[in-house]
Amino acid sequence: MSSLEPVFVVDLFPIERQTLLRLLAQLSEEEWQQPTICAGWTVKDIVLHVLGDDIGLLSRKRDAFEPHKNMKGQPEFASWDELVTFINENNALWVQAMRRMSNQLACTFLKLTGEEFYLYMKSLDPFALGGPVSWAGPHPAPVWLDIAREYTERWLHQQHIRDAVGRPGFKEQQFFAPVLGTFVWALPQTFREVHADEGTHIHLLITGEAGGEWSLGREQGVWVLGKTDSSQADASVVLDQETAWRLFTKGISKDYALQKWTFQGDETLARKVLDTVSIIA
Repeated sequence: MSSLEPVFVVDLFPIERQTLLRLLAQLSEEEWQQPTICAGWTVKDIVLHVLGDDIGLLSRKRDAFEPHKNMKGQPEFASWDELVTFINENNALWVQAMRRMSNQLACTFLKLTGEEFYLYMKSLDPFALGGPVSWAGPHPAPVWLDIAREYTERWLHQQHIRDAVGRPGFKEQQFFAPVLGTFVWALPQTFREVHADEGTHIHLLITGEAGGEWSLGREQGVWVLGKTDSSQADASVVLDQETAWRLFTKGISKDYALQKWTFQGDETLARKVLDTVSIIA
């Protein structure tokens, strides 16, 4: 099984932000208040959340400012659920406080933070080892994967807005393929507790212009993501690109995805692919 190439997305950040700002400029006040798939959040709330993502990352990573530290200097979480609760509560608190901001001012700040965010991303060494990308596993990850994760976050929230106001877009291959290519890095974490014989292979095909093929293999007692011939697979799964991104981000249920998928081989292994989650909360 051959290894995967890194996903490089740094130069997509300015395009994503420009596309988002053009979309927001077209929205009526009523559309800004449309509910989204994110429970309890409107389009405006999503916009404020994205702004908070920019500010939070620049403050923590670029400026080394961390307001939520304990006496030992590091945040502590007893479990994954505790981490998710912490993130959700802080996100909700930010959005609630920022609702007093006008739509125009929110867009002004998004333009500013987008520019600073891009410059910071460009300054990083993509091949250095950084902190964990938690949905991909608990171990330090290459910086390029962390950068790609940040891109998927912004692409995803733009899709949430587009869905809410009925304005599809930003799914051209150059913008969408890196999202799917990043999301699949959650597969080893999905299978972490699945025991299988050495050499077991699971093949995933995502169809569509932005899709691709990936393989998950059992090597030396761990699951490794790579590329391999589908004929070697013990289980093969086929998903269309629209079903894949929504499934991996909890936008649709596993039961719904089962109506869209096809598979061959070991059904237990194949069904486990549909448990993949490529977001934290």
